[in-house]
Amino acid sequence: MQTKPEITYDDFVKLDLRIATIVEAITHPNADRLLVLQVDLGEETRQICAGIKAYCQPQDLVGKQIVVVVNLAPRKIRGEESNGMLLAASHLEGENVLDVVPLGLSKTVPAGSSVG
Repeated sequence: MQTKPEITYDDFVKLDLRIATIVEAITHPNADRLLVLQVDLGEETRQICAGIKAYCQPQDLVGKQIVVVVNLAPRKIRGEESNGMLLAASHLEGENVLDVVPLGLSKTVPAGSSVG
C-alpha cells in the first residue's frame, strides 16, 4: 500500500473526530454504492453519505457507534448532502477492495465524545 504524504501535528489537530451513534441507515436513492446515515453526535443529528453499501447492511449499522470527521465541509453527493465522513478500515488485496469496516468501539461512550 502506498503511503500518503507526511503531515504536521498542526495539520492533524485540525481534524475534529467524534463518536457518533448511527440512528438510521438507508440506501441512497440515486447511487449504487452509497448508504445515507443519520448519526447522533450528542448535541445534533447529522446526515452522512458513505460508500459502504457493498460491505454493510443498513439494518446492521443502526445502533452502532462509529468515528466521524465532523469538521469536514458539507458536500452534495448524488443530490444528498453529506455533513461529515465516517472512518473505515479497507482490507485490500493489491488494488482490489475485499472488505470495508467502519471504525467503531468495543465499549459504548456518549455520542459526541471526542477522539484524540
